[in-house]
Order: sequence, then structure tokens, then C-alpha cells
Amino acid sequence: MTPQGAPEITVAELPAEARTTVRLIARGGPYPYERDGTVFHNYEKRLPRQRSGYYREYTVPTPGIRGRGARRIVSGSGGELYYTDDHYRTFRRVLTGPASGEQ
Repeated sequence: MTPQGAPEITVAELPAEARTTVRLIARGGPYPYERDGTVFHNYEKRLPRQRSGYYREYTVPTPGIRGRGARRIVSGSGGELYYTDDHYRTFRRVLTGPASGEQ
């Protein structure tokens, strides 16, 4: 489980490509990668435990990298977002809303 006081990041602090991915998620797409929107199973158990299908994953493009790279936004059915730049080893909760710098 993500412990109390887990790292957080505002939308404004995300890399530009991640901010674009957050906007695509909010709009419901279209997504540039075929695997975007697929179920994230949380096998690593680094996010709060939820029922199967609760989390979905989306690619955050990495400049200079061919393919999907390691960066992702994972969204929960409850509207929460998490960012990883190391292919699920660590996550930061994305703070959304007016105080987060979200646009």
C-alpha cells in the first residue's frame, strides 16, 4: 500500500508530456498508444489495494526513447492519479484541482 505521507506531485510539476497525458485521460482520449487505458494490475502492490480492474495505465512519452519507455500515469476509478517515471518501482500521487496548477 502507498503509505500515509507518500510522495505527491502537482500537475504543474509533472513533465510536459505527463501533463498532456493527464489532459487526454480527462477527455477520454484519443490515446497515442494501443495499450493506453488497459488494466493496471498493481502486482507490485505499491498502490492502495483495490479490486481487479480499478486501475488503468497510460503511457507518458519520453523524448528520445522509441516505444513506450518507463513513464506512466495510472488512474483509479475514484479519480485519483499516480505518476511513475521508473516503470512502477515508485509512484507519486498527482494532486489535481485548482491548487495543483492543473490547466
